[in-house]
Amino acid sequence: MHLVIIVFLYGLVTALATGLGALPFAFVRRLSPRITAQSNAVASGLMLGASFGLVAEGTQYGSWQTIGGGMAGVLFILVTHAILKRYDLEFGGSRGVGARRAVLLMVVMTVHSFAEGVAVGVSFGGGMTLALVIVIAIAVHNIPEGLAISAVMRPQGTSVLGCAMWSVMSSLPQPLMAVPAFLLVDTFARILPYGIGFAAGAMVFMVIEELLPEAYGQDQRHGVAVTVTVTLLAMVIFAQYL
Repeated sequence: MHLVIIVFLYGLVTALATGLGALPFAFVRRLSPRITAQSNAVASGLMLGASFGLVAEGTQYGSWQTIGGGMAGVLFILVTHAILKRYDLEFGGSRGVGARRAVLLMVVMTVHSFAEGVAVGVSFGGGMTLALVIVIAIAVHNIPEGLAISAVMRPQGTSVLGCAMWSVMSSLPQPLMAVPAFLLVDTFARILPYGIGFAAGAMVFMVIEELLPEAYGQDQRHGVAVTVTVTLLAMVIFAQYL
């Protein structure tokens, strides 16, 4: 029982780290259309970089399972988007299209957190040292994910504290999934590539469908493209050395 509590607390630490991604927006007073566009560009680069890392990780557990999970992730976003279009949503201080985009992002990042929670729990099967390394890596990795969430929600009127809270909430599946994954490590290890692929497919599709068109509509295309490219490369390098 003592080890189960430790697993849960380690997962909770990774979730709380996501809220740190909102901090940069505490120093931005006015969000002009250009800043909004660049925020979406940064979010796009971070999500694409994270997706590439997820696919690389997933294929270590099973290539076809990862691909199948990715296709399921795309289908999930299409269905979710179709459902959300039926309602006049209000979320995080925004309404209409902005609210739908924020809800969709929260759904995508929350689903992504399920896979990371499983990874935390499974890592304990290799001993405490390996588990600590994985937990630290995921916690640090979660900070730019919180930045991606905040970059989309802050321009819609969500407060910095609100961005931090929603970022942490998107990662709450990590401590919740870490415990059962630890207790049933063999079972969860088999489904992990599907979950990883699902998260990657959903994030890539959302970037292409939602974030990039919004960014291109509010700033010069080459400026947005440069930000996405630089951020993507930085995220890939960042993940490589964790």
